Amino acid sequence: MISRTALRTTPSRSCITPGATQKSNRFISSPSVRMASTKPRHHFAPLGQPADPSTGAQELKGIVFDMDGTLCEPQNHMFTEMRTALSIQDSPVDILDHIYSLPASEQASAHAKIQAIERRAMHAQVPQAGLVSLLELLDRFGLRKAICTRNYETPVTHLITTHLPSHLTPFSPIVTRAFQPPKPSPAGILHIAETWGAAPAQVVMVGDSVDDMAAGRGAGALTVLVRSAGKEALEGDARTDVVVGGLGELGGLLLEGGLRGRV
Repeated sequence: MISRTALRTTPSRSCITPGATQKSNRFISSPSVRMASTKPRHHFAPLGQPADPSTGAQELKGIVFDMDGTLCEPQNHMFTEMRTALSIQDSPVDILDHIYSLPASEQASAHAKIQAIERRAMHAQVPQAGLVSLLELLDRFGLRKAICTRNYETPVTHLITTHLPSHLTPFSPIVTRAFQPPKPSPAGILHIAETWGAAPAQVVMVGDSVDDMAAGRGAGALTVLVRSAGKEALEGDARTDVVVGGLGELGGLLLEGGLRGRV
């Protein structure tokens, strides 16, 4: 589900502002992780501790989250249904690449087919264990948080308004697949960092897919992979900096040990 179009960081309708997508504030122990060893690209100080030039530890400015498989449990059946609906079940072509390759007159119908599948699936969304606690932790330390997803906006809105309590600081910005080009292009993450006034190297991208890791690495952010069945090979991918078994482990790592990227 990738777009190979040229990189540009000007958002289209995909960037959802808090006022447009969030209602009030609603709209938005040692972790078992695999980490790199020497001379990492990134070294973040634990939350609550200042940057330390003597060790190279930076202050973390914010975290960008994928949605499906990251904020909520994966719904991989959607992709099989989408491929069947688009008659590409026997092709390795990326779903979004396929849609964008169609004549302009056929693209709206193809988008409508996959949006209908996402709308049905959103009613079965299950938040990842530890999600609210992690978001509360980020709020407590004043970290920014955003979403960069290849989903369209309705399932994102549903997750936030249905499953997240209103006291949480809103996600901002929210970048959906209407933003061009979508992941694995780094454009969405670069736009988020620019919106925050942060360097990409001060940002973490958390996701569960190769698109997330590629986008994060391409942007210059530290990447965190949320472990999931069937994606074991991605744990050793050079674009993956840190692997965690769940969001609770990520919270513990942020507090206790900071984050270190690969070389």
